[in-house]
Amino acid sequence: MTDWTDQTEQARGWFETLRTRICAEFESIEREAGSDAAFQYDGWDREEEGNDDPGGGTRGLMKGKIFEKVGVNVSTVRGNFAPEFAASVNGATAENPGFTATGISLVAHMANPHVPAVHMNTRFLTTQAAWFGGGADLNPPLPYEEDTEEFHARFRAACAAHNPTYYDRFRKWADDYFYIPHRDVHRGVGGIFYDHLECDDEAAFGRNLAFTKDVGEAFLDIFPKLVRRRMGTEFTDADKREQLDWRGRYAEFNLVYDRGTLFGLKTGGNIDAILMSLPPEATWS
Repeated sequence: MTDWTDQTEQARGWFETLRTRICAEFESIEREAGSDAAFQYDGWDREEEGNDDPGGGTRGLMKGKIFEKVGVNVSTVRGNFAPEFAASVNGATAENPGFTATGISLVAHMANPHVPAVHMNTRFLTTQAAWFGGGADLNPPLPYEEDTEEFHARFRAACAAHNPTYYDRFRKWADDYFYIPHRDVHRGVGGIFYDHLECDDEAAFGRNLAFTKDVGEAFLDIFPKLVRRRMGTEFTDADKREQLDWRGRYAEFNLVYDRGTLFGLKTGGNIDAILMSLPPEATWS
């Protein structure tokens, strides 16, 4: 089995750097709105019986004037999957359940219903295999075609720089994944979603890390632009009700279908960090 320790540290370093840059940009937006809101950071240590070095992470949370609730989590954990869960993970088996995982996960719920909510995460995992996954998707309660097109265009450009097939493949993957079957609706207006970008050797790791970095850069470039465009838009009580109903759908997806939620719960993750994706307020009509 290949030792991916150095590569895990490279990926971890990038995810932590990206977290710092994103949080600084979001705090800048709050300052522009006359708010002194800032991220509060809580560290946590994972626990696993018989494991002296299970890792942990940091949850960053901010509640402000523009960002009603935004969480940016980074974690690096290692250990063993439960036997019944190992079979569902790429490269893991009941006989070889060991894993490492490092990544960044972000969800932003906005105060103004005209500003889209957003989700982004990227990660590097190793079992007997090693791979990158992640993506970003836009979740507006009140969609604007202009915003949707620009969000997709930015990720299309990021994909095109690496592989001409990536955008079409990963956009469809997002459309298929971020879907709520019992409502027969999509969670938002899509984006990209990818998984199992395999790292068979150092060269493949380098290529896939470069792509994953560009996904992060694309997010940091486009989402703040959309926030600044819409954050001063006046909204009505009806707009707010629409937002709260939409948030109910968002919560349903994350609690019933989201694989990241399941992964966190099955690997002894921090509960507050795992459930930070849930909106601060929602309604079910």
